[in-house]
Amino acid sequence: MITGTVTDDGIPIVMLPIAGQLWQAIIDTGFNGDLELPEGLRSSVHAQYIERMTALLASGQHSEEDLYAVDFPFDARLVQAETTFVPGQEILIGTSLLRSYRLEIHFPAWTVLLEAVV
Repeated sequence: MITGTVTDDGIPIVMLPIAGQLWQAIIDTGFNGDLELPEGLRSSVHAQYIERMTALLASGQHSEEDLYAVDFPFDARLVQAETTFVPGQEILIGTSLLRSYRLEIHFPAWTVLLEAVV
């Protein structure tokens, strides 16, 4: 189980231990991939190139991106996930990574709960 909070701006976040530090990760229900990670984490997650892909953004625009397979620490275990890398420090968790989880965002209580469904 992973718990988190909702920011003052209404963004659901969780904290994840990656490469020896805690990182803030946004739960992005509009992103149907697995992950988007900061470029600086590439070597920490043992990225292996898969292919060049075309992503369809929410704005309707297309973006060419390199897709990688990574070993990602999630819910006290290492999972295989597909990711793209971007400049900056933002981590996005997409709905594909959450396919075996129940997501509860309780806006009035400012809480987030990710619970594995067995």
